[in-house]
Amino acid sequence: MTGPGPTARADGPSSELDKLRRRVAALSAKRDEAEARLHALLGSLLPLDDLLADTRRRADALHTARTARETASAALALGEQIEAAHLMLRGEFARNDVSPMDVVGRLADPTEMRVIGTESHPTRPDGTVLHEKVTGFRLGSATLRPAQVVVAVPVPGPAPDPAPTPVPEPASVSPAGGGRDQPRRTTRSQRHLPRKPSARHRRSRRG
Repeated sequence: MTGPGPTARADGPSSELDKLRRRVAALSAKRDEAEARLHALLGSLLPLDDLLADTRRRADALHTARTARETASAALALGEQIEAAHLMLRGEFARNDVSPMDVVGRLADPTEMRVIGTESHPTRPDGTVLHEKVTGFRLGSATLRPAQVVVAVPVPGPAPDPAPTPVPEPASVSPAGGGRDQPRRTTRSQRHLPRKPSARHRRSRRG
C-alpha cells in the first residue's frame, strides 16, 4: 500500500496569497486617502477662485473710474480683495501642513535657500539674508520650494587705520638751580613775626 501523498504546508501558497491581498488592500487604502485629500484640496480652492474673479471685476472698475474719488475707492477695494485672497491661500496651505520659510536675518543655508544676489551692508554679518525675492515653503519639515534670497556682503572700502599708539607724558622738570624743589615762601603772619609800624604811626609818635 502506498501512504497518503504529501500535504501542502500550512504556510505554503495560501499564506503568500494572503500577504499579496493585504498589500493590495493597503495600497488601495492609500490611493483612496490620496484621492480624498486631493478632492478636499481642490474643493477648498473653489472659494479662492470666486474671490479672484471678484478681484478682477474690481480691477476693471479701477480702470474705468472717471474721477479721483472713484479711482481712490476702487484702488482701496482692490487692495482689500488681494489681501483677502492671499490670506485665504495661506490658510489652505497651513491646513495642509505647508508653511512659508522665515529666513530674513538668518545666515544663508544652501539646503533651504538659493542666493541670487548680494548687497553691501554696514552692520549685518557676511552671508545674512537681507530679503527674499521668492518665498520658500516647507511641507512638514521637508523643503517644498527653496527660498531665493539676497544676502549681505561687507561694505567695500579701505581698511580702517590702526589705533594710534599712546605717547607717554614727559616727566616733570625741576626748576633751574638745583635738583630739589624750592621751598615755599611764608608770610609774616605765618612766621608769627611782629609787624613793622607804618609811617603814619611813626609820625604820630614824633609829634
